[in-house]
Amino acid sequence: MVRRSKEGELQLGFDMAPVLPRKAEAPPACEISENLKITCAGESQFPTTSFQAPTILSVVQLTRRISGLLEEGMGWVWVEGEISNLRRQSSGHSYFTLKDEESQLSCVLFARAASGQKTELRDGLQVELHGQISVYQPRGQYQLVVRLVQSKGKGQLQARFEELKRRLAAEGLFDQGRKRSLPRFPRRIGVVTSPSGAAIHDFLRVLHRRHPGLRVVINPVRVQGKGAAAEIAAAITELAAGDQAIGPVDVIVVTRGGGSLEDLWEFNEESVARAIVASTVPVVSAVGHEIDFSITDFVADLRAPTPSAAAELLAAEGAELLARCLSLVAGIGREALARAGLHRAVKQRLASAALFREPLRRVEEARQTGDRIEELLTGTLERWMERISSTMARCTAQIASAHPGHRLLHATQKISTLGEQLGTLTAHRLERDRGRMNLVSTALSALSPQATLARGFSITRDAEGKVITSASQVKHGGRIRTQFAGDEIVSVVEE
Repeated sequence: MVRRSKEGELQLGFDMAPVLPRKAEAPPACEISENLKITCAGESQFPTTSFQAPTILSVVQLTRRISGLLEEGMGWVWVEGEISNLRRQSSGHSYFTLKDEESQLSCVLFARAASGQKTELRDGLQVELHGQISVYQPRGQYQLVVRLVQSKGKGQLQARFEELKRRLAAEGLFDQGRKRSLPRFPRRIGVVTSPSGAAIHDFLRVLHRRHPGLRVVINPVRVQGKGAAAEIAAAITELAAGDQAIGPVDVIVVTRGGGSLEDLWEFNEESVARAIVASTVPVVSAVGHEIDFSITDFVADLRAPTPSAAAELLAAEGAELLARCLSLVAGIGREALARAGLHRAVKQRLASAALFREPLRRVEEARQTGDRIEELLTGTLERWMERISSTMARCTAQIASAHPGHRLLHATQKISTLGEQLGTLTAHRLERDRGRMNLVSTALSALSPQATLARGFSITRDAEGKVITSASQVKHGGRIRTQFAGDEIVSVVEE
């Protein structure tokens, strides 16, 4: 039975039949020290009679048990110390002792692991070793099977980086023959980065300056901290799959700003490298500054030293195409200007018309004319009513002064006739005045600036409200207000 003591040492107990006196409650326990020396607590008093035979192990059986305990209990470890007694064999294997002031440890570095090491072994070198504890059973000696060697102080992150780089390179993931060419004219670019970082702003600024027509889809992720690598790998897989929510992209850019090895470590995780390799869409790595290198730089189809450089690489062909298009547009513009010159005189004549120079004054004059016509019509109607009232009063007086019935009847008929004539005349005058009012209203509507604006014209004023009739009235960077039929816009003069 195996257990670990409070001090962290492995303890080994052997299950066997009791061989102690009957009064004993349990067999003695045995401990295994670091040098595999077995020490048992207490002394056994074997009786001369009435005992059961113990379980006897062979040397190889005991050695195998110890080997299993060490390999399963210790696993992979980091050990630091000084190299001594270095022996290199013709097979490429290296055997040496790792020691400190108080103890020593046998080590072996096999040829396959030695081929990827950058640190050369030599006696007296202080190193940090990463490997697995095992037992060399023919000698019953425990040893460290070394997988990684680094000079002391280099750091575990760098060691992990070199180990993963060596392993992925051995799989052929860094081979140029595996990598794909980028599309010459990408139309839609997927970006895996933090939307709040400086890298995405530099990337977009350069990209849209060189090729404004490119579309960018950002799959936001964390680019630092525990768990960010899983988000980055998932985002790459989603963009490569081109599902309905995201849509297809022509190239994927994995990017973030510069930082220390710890800051960039999430881009050194194996899950991110595997996601890039599995992507069906070409991937560009633009992680950190020009001096920074990550695992994504080696497995990506193209490495850009900075996020801005990635934008320049993707928009290079687009810039040439855009320059050609601009040249064609310039030719069209020259032709349009030539045709516009034919209508310049008409434009200048319209611009100098009073309607454009003083629209408000014309409107006020039209309103005053309308008020004057209204006053005239009101005065004429009042005078006619006064005349009718006067005539009716006079007739009433004549009737009152004449008693004969026929004069009364005649006067009544005359009054009725005059009333009908008065109604007809009044209706005629009102109809005529209404027609004149309609004509005046139509003329005023035609002269109204709102009617002119509704026909597609506009009025442009400077910041002080003055009407602009010439480009010389405005300056670069000045603000202008353009009035349309229903609203207006504020603009800044660029050229």
